[in-house]
Amino acid sequence: MSFLTILLIVLVALEHIYFLILEMFLWTKPKGIKTFGLKSKEFAEQTKVLAANQGLYNGFLAAGLIFSIIQKDIKIAVFFLICVTIAGIYGSYSTKKIKLFYLQAVPAILTLINCFF
Repeated sequence: MSFLTILLIVLVALEHIYFLILEMFLWTKPKGIKTFGLKSKEFAEQTKVLAANQGLYNGFLAAGLIFSIIQKDIKIAVFFLICVTIAGIYGSYSTKKIKLFYLQAVPAILTLINCFF
């Protein structure tokens, strides 16, 4: 893997670690409520278990990407980048928020493209 590929994978992994923190630890805090446009603190409290579960999955995506770097295995990286891309596409579609596509899927897609060149 080239330095640029590793750097891009690290950036996507860091992004998902940030999502993990937002969803698992900051969901009911002002930062989480504002970031996700939640209706109220009460709603955040009612949905915090679901959000924590989402955060855990984002952590698994980050762990897989970091593992691919440690193993120096582009195939593992490609697999997890495809997972991130699909998550970004589905998240954008299901929430009707195109911003999610640009924040999550586009960095993964650009990194995938870099993996093949």
